[in-house]
Amino acid sequence: MATTRSLKIKTATCKRILKELRSYEKEVEEEAAKTADMKEKGADPYDLKQQENVLAESRMMIPDCHKRLEASLTDLKGILAELKELNHQGVEIEEAESMVTEVEAFFQAADE
Repeated sequence: MATTRSLKIKTATCKRILKELRSYEKEVEEEAAKTADMKEKGADPYDLKQQENVLAESRMMIPDCHKRLEASLTDLKGILAELKELNHQGVEIEEAESMVTEVEAFFQAADE
C-alpha cells in the first residue's frame, strides 16, 4: 500500500539519482577535456593511459545511473498514481509531480 512516507522516499531517490547522473556527466566532460589536453601536450604514455582509464570509468557510470533513474521514476509514478486514486493531496504530491516532470524533461533533453 502506498503511503506519503514511501512517496517522499521515492521522490528523494529520484532527486538523488538525477543529481548523481548530472555529476557524472559533468565529470566526463572535465575528464575528456583533461585527456585531450594531455594528448595535445604529449604527456607520458603511462599517464595518458591512466587518464583514459579514469575517463572510461566515468563514462561507464552514466548508463548505470540512467537505468536506475528510469526504474526509480517508474516506482515514483506508480506510488503517485495510487495516492492520487485515494484522493491524497499535499506538498508531497506536488513535490513528486514536480520531480516526475523534471526527470521526464531530463530524459527528453538527453534523447535530443
